[in-house]
Amino acid sequence: MILLAQLDSQLPTMLNYFPKEHTLKEKILLVTGAGDGIGRQAALKYSEYGATVILLGKTVSKLESVYDEIVKLGYPEPAIVPLDLKGATAKHYQDMGNTIIGQFGRLDGILHNASFTGHIGPFEQITEEDWQAVFQVNLHSQFLMTQALLPALKLAKSASVIFTSSDLGIKGKAFWGPYCISKFATQGMMEVLADEYENSTVRFNCINPGPCRTKMRAQHFPGEKPESVKPPAEIMTPYLYLMDEQASTQTGSTLNAQY
Repeated sequence: MILLAQLDSQLPTMLNYFPKEHTLKEKILLVTGAGDGIGRQAALKYSEYGATVILLGKTVSKLESVYDEIVKLGYPEPAIVPLDLKGATAKHYQDMGNTIIGQFGRLDGILHNASFTGHIGPFEQITEEDWQAVFQVNLHSQFLMTQALLPALKLAKSASVIFTSSDLGIKGKAFWGPYCISKFATQGMMEVLADEYENSTVRFNCINPGPCRTKMRAQHFPGEKPESVKPPAEIMTPYLYLMDEQASTQTGSTLNAQY
């Protein structure tokens, strides 16, 4: 694999990316936070291009809604994994990995999309409880899940793991302590994995979605006009690109979804 560390060197490849019809056909892809926002849109996009998507989230009704939409559109039937990342343990992920291997024989990709912002406020007021809750979802769950699913990823011809970065994981911002720090750590975890697996069939990258029209953003920016930021459907290019075989040599990079 080619280890790409600078965003600027990656843009021409992604800008020239034109997906082929059914480019993800027969791929098995897991999406966390698949019931809403970016996760939902990514699941739909992956399904549109032929993938069988494993929908993971904490709210069953939302996952069922995405499931129904995918089936209605005539895309490959997805699978549902109801799981609350706040309470999931290593055994949950190990069992999930064994089930995926037993049912599908391998895993071709993971989109770690689920995130939790926690309390927004001064650093000196951060509680241990809030700190742990943010890191449980944004970092610890991703560590445990990736580690448990590596055996399934290694069974794929070429596998892609995508972590979700943030503008706040590039430059810290006052009052966003736990979230910012968790995103800096996410970037570091991706880079460690990319370096360790540089000469393997598993690649690791980050996507920074940028400001996006989601319920989570609306909660934290109530005065912002929704139309002033892009909806998830308009930032899907890097999500599709990194799961495509056309990106099979790209690892250790962070792509900006709003270039």
